[in-house]
Amino acid sequence: MPATDLALLVEAAEAAGQVALRYWRGALKSWDKGGGAGPVSEADLAVNDLLEQRLRGARPAYGWLSEESADDPARLDAARCFIVDPIDGTRAFIAGQDGFAVALAVAQGDRVTAGVVHLPARGVTYAARADGPATRNGHSIAPRPAALEGATVLTSKAALDPVHWRGGLVPPIRREFRPSLAWRLCLAAEGRFDAALSMRAAWEWDIAAASLIAERAGCAVTDRRGGAMRFNQARPLVDGLVVAAPGLHAGLRAAMAADDSTPATAADARDAAREAGAEIAAPAGPAPATPTRPAPSAKDPQ
Repeated sequence: MPATDLALLVEAAEAAGQVALRYWRGALKSWDKGGGAGPVSEADLAVNDLLEQRLRGARPAYGWLSEESADDPARLDAARCFIVDPIDGTRAFIAGQDGFAVALAVAQGDRVTAGVVHLPARGVTYAARADGPATRNGHSIAPRPAALEGATVLTSKAALDPVHWRGGLVPPIRREFRPSLAWRLCLAAEGRFDAALSMRAAWEWDIAAASLIAERAGCAVTDRRGGAMRFNQARPLVDGLVVAAPGLHAGLRAAMAADDSTPATAADARDAAREAGAEIAAPAGPAPATPTRPAPSAKDPQ
């Protein structure tokens, strides 16, 4: 990994955050992508444009995978690839809430080597590289040890369906929620909460950066089956996630129902986004205006 990749990501994330804040709580145009892919706003596109210009301008040989860009298979042949979510937590952003993030990562092969999660409205930046510590605003972070009973777990309501747990017995955990999936992983990494969990597939751009931050903080970071997360894949999906300090991670995995053979799908990821959206208050005021620019989106990797 070039030594300056992390610095480049931090600078780009902070610049992107300033662009996002110019739209936040303003007269924002937003619309639905269609096909169950959820909402997008003019801010998502403006941030994506800035990030592509800055990041690809600085590293033209790197591939590009972004939620708001059409997927280019050429990224699979690149030695390194940017994995980008211009605004993670778009529903919260549109609703005027402050729990949205810019999530940027670099992957070398299938492993993330640098990651940044920046929350512009909160003035918080999490960062890590593969050979260094995880930080929050420059200070090292670590998860807190916790027992399964009473653990605070950032997850959706659907994750507590008894079907996901051994013998149909949901463990005695306390569920919490935050709108940005990347932020949830970071909150577990810094010990503000005990774990982040998803039983549904997640898009790579939602978790690539935060997975490295959590790993370098000291969390055990796996998919829902306990396998290593792999990134810059042809189908940019990760099959759920379990992120926690090692002891709690082992406890959660032991309590989960036996793994099935059902693969992660794009529809699964869209269901997860809808479930998350249901927990975010709808914005007040009139319906968003119809855009004049069509919304680009990554290709459905089904």
